[in-house]
Amino acid sequence: MKDIAIYIHIPFCISKCYYCDFLSFPRLDGSVDRYIDYLMREMDLYKESLKEYTVKTIFIGGGTPSYIGEKYIYKLLNHIYKNFNCNGLEEITIESNPGTLSRGKLRIYKEVGVNRISMGVQSLDDRLLREIGRAHSSKDFYNSYELVRDMGFENVNVDLMFGLPNQTWKDCEGTLEKAIQLDVEHISYYGLILEENTLMNKWYHEGKIQIPEEDLERAMYHRGIELLEDNGYSHYEISNFSKEGLECKHNLFYWELRPYIGLGLSSHSNLNHKRFWNYNDFTRYYDSLDKKELPIEGEEKIDKRMEVAEYLIMGLRLIDGINRKEFFNRFCMEIEDVYGEVLKRYEAQGLLDIDTENIKFTPKGLDLSNIVYVELLPE
Repeated sequence: MKDIAIYIHIPFCISKCYYCDFLSFPRLDGSVDRYIDYLMREMDLYKESLKEYTVKTIFIGGGTPSYIGEKYIYKLLNHIYKNFNCNGLEEITIESNPGTLSRGKLRIYKEVGVNRISMGVQSLDDRLLREIGRAHSSKDFYNSYELVRDMGFENVNVDLMFGLPNQTWKDCEGTLEKAIQLDVEHISYYGLILEENTLMNKWYHEGKIQIPEEDLERAMYHRGIELLEDNGYSHYEISNFSKEGLECKHNLFYWELRPYIGLGLSSHSNLNHKRFWNYNDFTRYYDSLDKKELPIEGEEKIDKRMEVAEYLIMGLRLIDGINRKEFFNRFCMEIEDVYGEVLKRYEAQGLLDIDTENIKFTPKGLDLSNIVYVELLPE
């Protein structure tokens, strides 16, 4: 049996954050029943093609999955159990926002196998939360976190952001210290990216908001790394830190370029040397499934050269980088056979650390990773 990961997209939420460009629909409660029904129809269409796979991880993301009723999460996971081989299932994560969790929801999550809660916190400064359009307060987070622990969940991630408008290093430090004091198992520490078609990007170009200068933004990142590592967190991926043995197993499927299936609107999949993605609107998604067809909008074949490039790009996100032996076992060649000159040049510039076992970014290389990635992509 081969291993596979499953991602389920729940596109519903309370409100749209000012920086968010994920596919999500605020307060569309009347659409939830139908959408969940069609998600299960999509699962049914994968039953035959995935019969030789064992599901190792499931990630329910959004949107805000904890916004919808717990009965829907129960139905979705039970449908997966009925249709796919889950004997080797190790991790089920559900994304949540503070204030959307309840004792009843968490009880059902636990009953149906969820063993990892990911909380979109972003900051524990109420002023910053308001300025980025979050629907919760720091008090909401503490209440939700206490409830999660009280219900027996032992693997919790919190998402935190730096580089926010009007944010200082002291703001970052304060939030990180509070999260560390709670002894959470995993922290995702991301820099703000101003995405097109978001309110925050619009306001920035209109001069209505300012974001930290690049030097301060980089200082927030590097000093955050130092603070987290000094308190027992392993920096295992560019933006992710965990206690020992508690890395996000699902995300490792992406970074190690292992097979995964995405279910729901706008979800992406990588299977059998093909990358494909679903429609991002309800009408076409539903129409396809009414015809008993997978709701795939587009696909591209991944040839060997592209697979090698993506393996390097994703693998270099990991702090340990790429293991030479694993690369050879997968592709039957040495990395230098394809990228010898590029690797040598960036090693000389101090961006890559290359030895007989691994190839990885240096701290300087992590900051300038996009420069390296451009040269790794096939023309």
